[in-house]
Amino acid sequence: MRETPEELKELQALLDASLSRSTAHLRSIVTERTTDAEQLTRILTGMCTLAVSTVTAKGEPRISGADGHFLHGKWYFGTARDAAKARHLAARPAASVAHLRGEDLGVFTHGTVEILNPLDGEQAADWPDVLAYFKDFYGEAAFDWDAEVVYYRLHPHWMTVYAPDVAKLTR
Repeated sequence: MRETPEELKELQALLDASLSRSTAHLRSIVTERTTDAEQLTRILTGMCTLAVSTVTAKGEPRISGADGHFLHGKWYFGTARDAAKARHLAARPAASVAHLRGEDLGVFTHGTVEILNPLDGEQAADWPDVLAYFKDFYGEAAFDWDAEVVYYRLHPHWMTVYAPDVAKLTR
């Protein structure tokens, strides 16, 4: 768990607000089968495979997989700089991501991405710390971290969690 008390408070507020403005159908499924922010950060450790949804210039949806990391109450993920997903997000930064573990867990998030390490622009202030995390996870020589890979932070405006048995996920 890397979240500060303030980050946990913000994440909990997001989870509560998202569920409260969801449809009655979704609330009927999730309300008694969810987690709180602290539980979620204990569940989402290490690499979590994400389904990342973007939109083409023609407004057509596209979905692809990415390694996701849940840090400081937000999703972080990367892709090759020349990937279609990178082109879509550069032009249209709205994205949705989902992380599923069978019928045990579903984390669904909508938001806007921030590019952490643009080739031609200012890097995010915390990029050195995030990069250190990724190098520790994947290995220092896994990529040409500047030229090959672009990393994103998804700033969520909506997130909900389906977890019918939290104890099963936190063992």
